[in-house]
Amino acid sequence: MSAKILVVDDDKFLLENLDRLLSAQGYEVRTSSSGEEGLHEIVKEAPDLLVLDLGLPGVDGVSLCRRVRSKWRFPVIMLTARTDAMDKVIGLEVGADDYLTKPFEPSELIARVRAQLRRVQEYQVETPRSARIEVGDLMIDEDSRDAFVNGEAAGLTTKEYELLAYLAQNKGRALSRERLFEEVWGYDIEFSSNSLDVFVYRLRQKLPGNTGTMLQTVRGYGYKLQTP
Repeated sequence: MSAKILVVDDDKFLLENLDRLLSAQGYEVRTSSSGEEGLHEIVKEAPDLLVLDLGLPGVDGVSLCRRVRSKWRFPVIMLTARTDAMDKVIGLEVGADDYLTKPFEPSELIARVRAQLRRVQEYQVETPRSARIEVGDLMIDEDSRDAFVNGEAAGLTTKEYELLAYLAQNKGRALSRERLFEEVWGYDIEFSSNSLDVFVYRLRQKLPGNTGTMLQTVRGYGYKLQTP
C-alpha cells in the first residue's frame, strides 16, 4: 500500500507541482490550501506524513503543527520561505520532524520524504531484540513508541522518540551530532547548530526529575544518555 501524504500550502502553483511530483513517486497525495482545510483533512483521515508550509494565512503552520502534535504522531516536514534560523527552530519546537527552505530542489524533498517514511516503517517491523530499553527510572517502549518515567508516559513525538531510543541503545556512549543526524534522520542533514539542541531541550522538558539530567551534552561533540 502506498504511503498517504498530505501537502498544505497556500501557493497553488507549488501545491500542484508537489502533487504531481509526489504522485509520480507512487504516493497517495491530498492537498489543502489553508490550515483550516488541512486540519479538516487530517481529522477525516490522518496521513502517513504531512508536508506543511510555515507561512499559511489564518491558521498558520506553527498553529496547525501544534494542533497535530496534541493528537497525532505522524512525521511533519515544514516548508518555509524564510531564512531566519529562529523560524526553523520554532517549527521544530512545536513538533516538526524536518524542514526545507524554499526554493528547494525536488530531489531534496523526495529524499526527505523517503527518509521520514523509512524511519517510521523500520520501527514498525518486528525484530528479535527487546521492545523495551530501561535506563534507571526511564523505560523506552518500542510498541507504544513512547518513554515512561515511573509508569507515566512522556508523550514523545516521532523524532523525539527515535532520538531518545537511539541514545538509549548506545547508553553511556558519546554520540556526535553528525552521527545522530545520519542515524535518526536517515541522512546527513544540514541542520543549523541549535536545531538538535531544540530536540534535546524538548526531551529534557518531557522527562521529569533526575531522568532528564541523564541526557547529557558533550561539549563541542554531541550528546549521550548517561546511566545513573
